[in-house]
Amino acid sequence: MTEGTDRAAELRSRRVPGVEARAGKFPGPSLIPALNAIQARLGWLPREELETLARDVRRPRYEIEGLISFYPHFRTTPPTKVALNVCHDLSCWLRSGDERIAELRERYGAETDVELVEVSCLGRCDQAPAAAVNDYPVAVSGVDALVAAARDSGVGHAEPTSSGRTEPWPNDPYPAGSGVGERYASLRALLSGELTADGVVATLKDSGLRGMGGAGFPTGQKWGLVRSAEPGSVKYAVCNADESEPGTFKDRQILADQPHLVLEGLLLGMAVVGAEQGWVFIRHEYGPEEHVLRAEIDALRAAGVIGPDACGSGRRLELDIFVSPGGYILGEETALLECMEGHRGEPRNKPPFPGNYGLHGRPTLMNSVETFADVPVILQRGADWWGQQGLGESVGWKFFAVSGHVRNPGVYCVPMGTTVRSLIELAGGVRDGERVGAVQPGGASSNFIGPDQLDLELDFGTLAKAGTMLGSGALVVLAEGTDLLAASTNVLRFFRNESCGKCVPCRVGSTKAHELLSGVLDSGTSTLDEAQRGRILQLEEAMRKTSICGLGQVALGPVVSVLGLDKGGAAAREQPKPQGQQEQPPR
Repeated sequence: MTEGTDRAAELRSRRVPGVEARAGKFPGPSLIPALNAIQARLGWLPREELETLARDVRRPRYEIEGLISFYPHFRTTPPTKVALNVCHDLSCWLRSGDERIAELRERYGAETDVELVEVSCLGRCDQAPAAAVNDYPVAVSGVDALVAAARDSGVGHAEPTSSGRTEPWPNDPYPAGSGVGERYASLRALLSGELTADGVVATLKDSGLRGMGGAGFPTGQKWGLVRSAEPGSVKYAVCNADESEPGTFKDRQILADQPHLVLEGLLLGMAVVGAEQGWVFIRHEYGPEEHVLRAEIDALRAAGVIGPDACGSGRRLELDIFVSPGGYILGEETALLECMEGHRGEPRNKPPFPGNYGLHGRPTLMNSVETFADVPVILQRGADWWGQQGLGESVGWKFFAVSGHVRNPGVYCVPMGTTVRSLIELAGGVRDGERVGAVQPGGASSNFIGPDQLDLELDFGTLAKAGTMLGSGALVVLAEGTDLLAASTNVLRFFRNESCGKCVPCRVGSTKAHELLSGVLDSGTSTLDEAQRGRILQLEEAMRKTSICGLGQVALGPVVSVLGLDKGGAAAREQPKPQGQQEQPPR
């Protein structure tokens, strides 16, 4: 009780004007890791275990129940022997996902030891249609073998998906096969005094590196803001690896292939802003990648790179992993922080922003996986080198997840400014020799563009001017003849399902819009009459202008962009920033 009381008093003493009231939100350590541990051990959360947990931590049961009811990963009933989850979102839907789900229901629907559940994106769009058997990721074509294994001795542990590369990605300055001793050169230089924190910030500003999680906020500016916030106080740093948007899986591959760059970027950020503790917040579906990160962290600790005397500098740098209990909304940075604090993952009103008032009310640096992974090479090769890697006016390299109707779905690293057409060609073009019908260039949050816009450069400003956005770096290709209204309704269903429900415009607006569009599609047509079109436009405007976070603000954008394409136009309007990483504005 003393620890909780002291923590509450500290938070009250540090209240900032405009910060949401913490009434009803219990201070103290987050219970989510403990709940994750119980479920990992037993497969679900029995009542007896919850009562024991409540007694041990002296927290009320209703607080624990409030967490469990919010997060989709938690189970309150015993699982069957085989948990079969199948994705029904856009990339999988484009590859006959509905038909494969129907086949699986016919095959396993009557089996009492199999629980088949349709789920949101599993982050395996390169294997679409994707599934998971007892959390083991697999393409639908491999489900039967895994079900048999689950019924027998178990499915075992999955390995990360191989990129098939023999040489490092272009953003990796370290030779293939190098270990901890040869890597982390930029971190060692900073901790030894060869580099200065102000010099790092200046280099990042000069490089033009922007946040690659969606919002594109200048990285150097963000690091400078957090560095200057409350000098000498406790600060934190978080790598946002909660990549949960349909079509988006580039960070998964970066975590598998470049854990050293992600962690070095995070550690550099910690050292620059003055944080001693950092976390990688990773979605629970990324179990194989989590194991890769944990192995790298163990190696860093054994080599003395992290710990109470990081690299012999006398500075303390510690890393840990926080496993998400599920929910796309946690990609929004303040919802993620609410989760880490042990609350329901509902976005906070802003300002203040996490750079000033973040985790536990402390200044917190937060960047995406790709952003952190780009920092080491910029510090080693310089801002000018990074700028020269882009095409035209664009700077640097960019990772893209390409899926949908392409021959070779996967992760590609190309110069920023590469055209949509060139990236599609790099992925083998549209399969079966078909023509492009439409493209979502930046994941589910981005507006669709038509086949007349394939020469658009993949960059923040260019795509924004075209009425769409770079977003999460996920390019989804739709072949000519695809029902675009049905495709955009599929996207809307995802946002409706993933709404946290905190604000009425998002919760109610997404539901009403989906009901209207589903009714139109069920009637056998893919065309809205003027009254229906007007209703959708009204709902979109209300959601965009009044939703608290980016999820509600962009949820109907893809639908409206399709209505514009139906009339021969481009995407309807410039989009607000995506949900993934809403970042602080300059002061």
